[in-house]
Amino acid sequence: MSVVLRERRGSVLLVTMNRPDSLNAFTAEMHRALSDAWLEASSREVRAVVLTGNGRGFCAGADLAQPPLPESLGNSTLRHTFNAHTLAMAALEKPVIAAVNGAAAGAGLSLACAADIRLASSTAKFVPAFVDIGLVPDAGGSWFLARLLGYSRAFGWLASNRRLEAQEALQWGLVTEVLEPEELLTRALLLAEQLAAKPGRAVGLTKRLLSQASRSSLADQLEAEVEMQNLALQDPERALARAAMVERLKQR
Repeated sequence: MSVVLRERRGSVLLVTMNRPDSLNAFTAEMHRALSDAWLEASSREVRAVVLTGNGRGFCAGADLAQPPLPESLGNSTLRHTFNAHTLAMAALEKPVIAAVNGAAAGAGLSLACAADIRLASSTAKFVPAFVDIGLVPDAGGSWFLARLLGYSRAFGWLASNRRLEAQEALQWGLVTEVLEPEELLTRALLLAEQLAAKPGRAVGLTKRLLSQASRSSLADQLEAEVEMQNLALQDPERALARAAMVERLKQR
């Protein structure tokens, strides 16, 4: 069976990391399979993505049971594996929802943070993991966590390597909902379906705007909104959605 499962549910693509015996830790094979998943996700027929893990873990990051790579080769591998996944998720003009079903550690935590929305099982745990093996956060972890949590909280957490339980992650704003394990995937898929059903390009363009907002001046962001609004207006679904809204208002 594939180490990454892909299943279409209408316009939603469900991507499941599938190495449960190792808490879905990454191997070279799994990197290749996840890259294929992002390629499928870029299809116009896919309008939302749900990413989750099989078994007790979401993703434990790199598989430490694999032989370590030479330093120079390791740096190259990071650029072409985890970094490539992070950039692929950011480039998708559609929502990516992480359904964090269990432990998210190391680069697996970074992968969850790269999603646009994170839902967590009540059994989920978030563990930075890097500093205790003498490494720094990678795969975008430092970038996302500084923005999600603020500098002081992100630094304190990453440097301490404290395990964060699901409810505390909710209090911090790291996740938006905590659900019972049997409800997690159902809720994630429902949310994905709701976002996929939004008309035109509005959801994807909103993602693009927000991703650049922290790097833009107000004037630049206002111009970006004009540009994105023009793109949204050109989509034929937008006119249909506006007409439907006008009709509903008349009926009221």
